[in-house]
Amino acid sequence: QVQLVESGGGLVQAGGSLRLSCAASGRSFSRVDMGWYRQAPGKEREFVATVNWSGGSTYYADSVKGRFTISRDNAKNMVYLQMNSLKPEDTAIYYCNAAGIWYGQGTQVTVSS
Repeated sequence: QVQLVESGGGLVQAGGSLRLSCAASGRSFSRVDMGWYRQAPGKEREFVATVNWSGGSTYYADSVKGRFTISRDNAKNMVYLQMNSLKPEDTAIYYCNAAGIWYGQGTQVTVSS
């Protein structure tokens, strides 16, 4: 089992940047794929990005491709989401995900126009 705690959310103007962090606990962290999802008000949770267990392979939703970068540090049990060129439509609660199963409590990202 993996426990996840997100941080780094906040309020930013359009065009700005934020870096989200996800601290993971659990001995299986380095063996599972990790990802980020988000849920905007009134909408379903959607996929944002994923990184495989080694960090060597990443995949992004079309809506964030070229603007967001997912990475991980297995030595620190951390996953990151660097978000650049933020848009108001990126406003959502962002959730860290492990193995497609476990989610953290989420961190709010608000992008003002």
